[in-house]
Amino acid sequence: MIEPARHSMKKSPNDIDRHVGSRVRARRLALGITQEALGAALGITFQQIQKYEKGVNRIGSGRLQGICDVLDVPVGYFFDGTPGTEGFGADAAKDFDAIMTMPDGIRLVRAFMALGDPGLQRNLVVLVEAAVGLGCGSDPVKNVRESHGRP
Repeated sequence: MIEPARHSMKKSPNDIDRHVGSRVRARRLALGITQEALGAALGITFQQIQKYEKGVNRIGSGRLQGICDVLDVPVGYFFDGTPGTEGFGADAAKDFDAIMTMPDGIRLVRAFMALGDPGLQRNLVVLVEAAVGLGCGSDPVKNVRESHGRP
């Protein structure tokens, strides 16, 4: 009698698993939570958190809900900008992931939010855009003045 081949039922991670993992990392870093603290809150090791964040291990639905509870986001947050999806917000999600994984990205976002003044935040954006050549000219001070209708 021939035995049927036994195949592993474990599915290997794919692009979506890696995307979800990167969103877990970005949110964790944005909140200033360590891998150890997140793992402890979930009753798992920081090594397991590392594997989730790198997309090496898939995150089960129950575990994902636990991560949502600790990181205070809805489940959909982790799927924003999922590879292969089109639509509003996909590019913004990629940009968010990119800046939140840069060494100074979190510091920049926190400092920007701490400004608290929308006008000052807008001025800062205009200044940065001008610095990288995305603004309407090469003079950052002039760009800030023009954005407020001043000569």
